[in-house]
Amino acid sequence: MSRFVLPILVLLSMAACATTPPPPGSATVPSGQCNAEGARWAIGRGIDDDTTNRILRDTGSRDARVLKPGSAATMDYRADRINIDLNDRGAITGLRCG
Repeated sequence: MSRFVLPILVLLSMAACATTPPPPGSATVPSGQCNAEGARWAIGRGIDDDTTNRILRDTGSRDARVLKPGSAATMDYRADRINIDLNDRGAITGLRCG
């Protein structure tokens, strides 16, 4: 039984870093090269699916990673990903590519 615990913990921690793909049939195809400046309007707003999708579109990113305070995240850099930092109330405090 204990030999299954470690792989399960690894899988659960990887699932916590899942990214949000753009919606199917979106009007514009993301370039894949993130530009965080395009979504500075979102700082201070709450996060929801509509906001995330607009951030993806406005930054040209293919993936979004929402990071709550204390969230574990991989350190790999991905030029096609926007990181959305939240505070403890769920408001967006920062946007950065990677």
